Amino acid sequence: MKITFPHMGNAHIAIKALLAGLKLEVIPPPPITKRTMELGIKHSPEFACLPLKISVGSFIEALEQGADTVLMAGGWGPCRFGYYAQVERDILKDLGYSFRMVVLEAPDFKLSELLNQIKDLSQKVTTLEAVQATRFAWFKLNAVDRLEFCLAKMLPRVINKEEVLAIYRQALQEIDQVTTRPQVNQVTNKSTAEMEQLQQHDQPLLRLGLVGEIYTILEPACNYDIAEQLGRMNVEVYRSVYISDWVNDHLLGGLVKPSNRREILTSSRPYLNYFVGGHGRETVGNAVKLARQHYDGIIQIGPLTCMPEIVAQSVLGEVGEKEGIPVMTMYFDEHAGATGIQTRLEAFVDMLQRRKKSNQVWEQGEQLNAHVPGC
Repeated sequence: MKITFPHMGNAHIAIKALLAGLKLEVIPPPPITKRTMELGIKHSPEFACLPLKISVGSFIEALEQGADTVLMAGGWGPCRFGYYAQVERDILKDLGYSFRMVVLEAPDFKLSELLNQIKDLSQKVTTLEAVQATRFAWFKLNAVDRLEFCLAKMLPRVINKEEVLAIYRQALQEIDQVTTRPQVNQVTNKSTAEMEQLQQHDQPLLRLGLVGEIYTILEPACNYDIAEQLGRMNVEVYRSVYISDWVNDHLLGGLVKPSNRREILTSSRPYLNYFVGGHGRETVGNAVKLARQHYDGIIQIGPLTCMPEIVAQSVLGEVGEKEGIPVMTMYFDEHAGATGIQTRLEAFVDMLQRRKKSNQVWEQGEQLNAHVPGC
């Protein structure tokens, strides 16, 4: 068996570790390029989500490299993601590719069911070996998230942006290659320390929340590196979802590490009180939570035609008005352009900077007035 899987941010590092631990021959999908996009767009339905088109392109490139098995996640609810595997399989079969499609379904918080699905991927491992492979993949996943969190904190603060990005990218490569937990810890600790020791400027920062559909948030090729672009503008970006948090909340029942999912869903009330599929309710809840934590602004992102995010967008206007925070929504498809996206980000950041300065002047005036003695 030569198995491949879809790209989603840096999740490939943990997925490769899992599949290698199951003693499978792994054919990682090549990095997402213009060709990947063109292949997916050409062979996918016109109004399909951009994540589906990217996945189709990635699978074609992996099958061209010799993969004979495709690993895909399943889903449920109103979001179209639950149909991705079936649609992708039919597209690839119609193109003449011979392969096996394996779908990992959400286990409804039953860890034993999840482990059984993982073990069934390979007949060459024992249950103990499957557990060890899963735990090591989880360990790598958390290390990658720690690096991403550190980059989000340091990129807007350091003077030399290229230097901190170089440290981050090198660390990802090393974590991908190492094979033991102590090695993962060594790379992570060393790299985060190096990022934190870089020279920092003293310019004011904006704090901005990035909310929306998980794939669009996690995959830079889908969102045109929006987090990096904002970091280069001295904006500290709080990303509403990290892959380890999603796995913990949706696959592991929030049992492996502390979860704030209940708090987020509570925050969505009274704006949105029911499940609308995907991450629609989480988008609203995170927006409310960030507004109450006095963030300067929120950007909602998602693939064009994403129904859960369209529902969330219809609510975010009221959230922004009542919670007192500017909100901008950006949808992405194959027609999006880097220049247009950069222009919109720059305009939004400029507006937030002006708003923040205006509020600071007003607050200073209020403080002065409060100390003026009465007549």
